[in-house]
Amino acid sequence: MAAVGTMAAMGPLPTMGTLPPLPTLGVPGVPELKPLTRYEAMRLGPGWSHSCHAMLYAPNPGMLFGRIPLRYAVLMQMRFDGLLGFPGGFVDRRYWSLEDGLNRVLGLGLGCVRLTEADYLCSHLTEGPHRVVAHFYARQLTLEELHTIEISAVHSRDHGMEVMGMVRVPLYTQKDRMGGLPNFLANSFVGTAKFQLLFALKILNMVPEEKLAEAVAATQRTKKAAIDHSGGAAGHHKAGNELARAGNELGERGEHHGMVHGGVEQLVGLEGEAESLESVGLGADAEQAEGME
Repeated sequence: MAAVGTMAAMGPLPTMGTLPPLPTLGVPGVPELKPLTRYEAMRLGPGWSHSCHAMLYAPNPGMLFGRIPLRYAVLMQMRFDGLLGFPGGFVDRRYWSLEDGLNRVLGLGLGCVRLTEADYLCSHLTEGPHRVVAHFYARQLTLEELHTIEISAVHSRDHGMEVMGMVRVPLYTQKDRMGGLPNFLANSFVGTAKFQLLFALKILNMVPEEKLAEAVAATQRTKKAAIDHSGGAAGHHKAGNELARAGNELGERGEHHGMVHGGVEQLVGLEGEAESLESVGLGADAEQAEGME
């Protein structure tokens, strides 16, 4: 079943003022990206690059440990640079349509899936110095179809090279409020991948918005605690260095004092030896004088 989005059509641009507002993420702590319609994206000039990525997912009736509903299986991939992302890449609009370019890249990384314009979900302008429009697609499959793609990905050309492997996104949160989705969101993502994941989970009603906000907030609390801990450790390390430096200075002073004290004793000893030698010398001269008489 194809994902249905409000931005999928590419017909003539309606009269200004009649367009409904484009959906936004609206999750505290996650910077918003500027949304635009597919039509607007296609009207951008040649100075803009276009990236296309896809989220493949399937309803999953499984229960973790027999009690935690898995809800959906969502595929992402671990990239060659250690970052998480979605299958896809840049599309050269001079030679390919968005879907043709996307399917070409998917064929290299997955091997057996083709998306169409009906799977189009959204487009956003990315932040940063580069002028990039990020297009996102979503396709709902059966769990069996998704598993087939996971197997096929292992035998694709990019496996073990640009793609280290496929991963499933945990959409639940455990009782400790970190296990599952919060811990997953604490990973490093490439480009707009994290935003696109949260956006799709909200727009497709796969995770309630309040649960997304709780997961993001838990991740931010963990990062703050880690920063505070790092700052405290740095403070202890600095204090330890200052104590060590003070100890070295005291040691150097003690060593200097010992050297001076030892030098005085040595001088005193030399003076004593000189007096002894002088006495011995005078005594010998006297004995010699007596013998000469």
